Amino acid sequence: MNEVTTRTLPADTAGLAAAARVLSDGGLVAVPTETVYGLGVDARNSDAVARLYAAKGRPSFNPLIVHVATIGQAEKYVEFDDMSRALAQAFWPGALTLVLPLRTDAGISPLVTAGLDTLAVRVPDHVLAQGVLAAFDGPIAAPSANPSGQVSPTKFSHVADHMTGLIDAIVDGGECAVGVESTILSTQPVPTLLRAGGIPTEAIEAMLGCDLAQAGDAAAPTSPGQLVSHYAPKGCVRLNAQSVEAGEMMLGFGAVDAPVNLSPSANLIEAAANLFDALHRLNALGADKIAVSPIPDHGLGRAINDRLRRAAAPR
Repeated sequence: MNEVTTRTLPADTAGLAAAARVLSDGGLVAVPTETVYGLGVDARNSDAVARLYAAKGRPSFNPLIVHVATIGQAEKYVEFDDMSRALAQAFWPGALTLVLPLRTDAGISPLVTAGLDTLAVRVPDHVLAQGVLAAFDGPIAAPSANPSGQVSPTKFSHVADHMTGLIDAIVDGGECAVGVESTILSTQPVPTLLRAGGIPTEAIEAMLGCDLAQAGDAAAPTSPGQLVSHYAPKGCVRLNAQSVEAGEMMLGFGAVDAPVNLSPSANLIEAAANLFDALHRLNALGADKIAVSPIPDHGLGRAINDRLRRAAAPR
């Protein structure tokens, strides 16, 4: 990824408006929340989300949390049941993320959901995060603003030290109050803790009047992104294909004659942005067998190949 000029934006109206403009232009902005600094992008822009994965390094297409300003905003993107609505009313704004069914008309990038039919969403309890959301007036996908595998940032200096030259801007909001990531919860088929975090489990259990299942329990749903079948198209997949065999349809990369091509110019960021949509297109074309061009296994290519290996796994 080419080095970019990283601006420091002040924690005032002008700074928040500038952050919103960067997001609207497909850029990456680190924004403080009450938990940690998030690396925000327009959740509807697959190219921007692909840049986010590249900026974080050792990328993996795990589902991202989408931040919105209100419950009403969340309703544009997800479907609430009675329990999830009660949880939102009790703990939002706050450090609780709910994994809910994605609306068919949500318009969220499939890279944000990792191609799943659910979306992780929360309303942050931080004046600057809320200010950026108000100025941008749209959904912001925001994992922690740090290189993958490193400690989550809770101060402006943490972000500046590690992400300068990789992202477009940082809103200088000082130190985050909570300092750990949000609690992640699913309500279907039973209320299940997917990640411990800023809202204590005991507070959620007291509000619900029941114990939470754990993500590892047999009866509990698997955490988003863990099931191989979530990434699989209808047709069987053959990787590293140099040519098409009888009955196959080619998923191309680079200068390959193919009905669906991830990136004719062999650009890994473009390929990452197109990956899940390409699998949907192959389904729509009725592909029973899919041959996939070789894809370099570096940068975003590692994440692309990871998801394609899952798609090709026996099922």
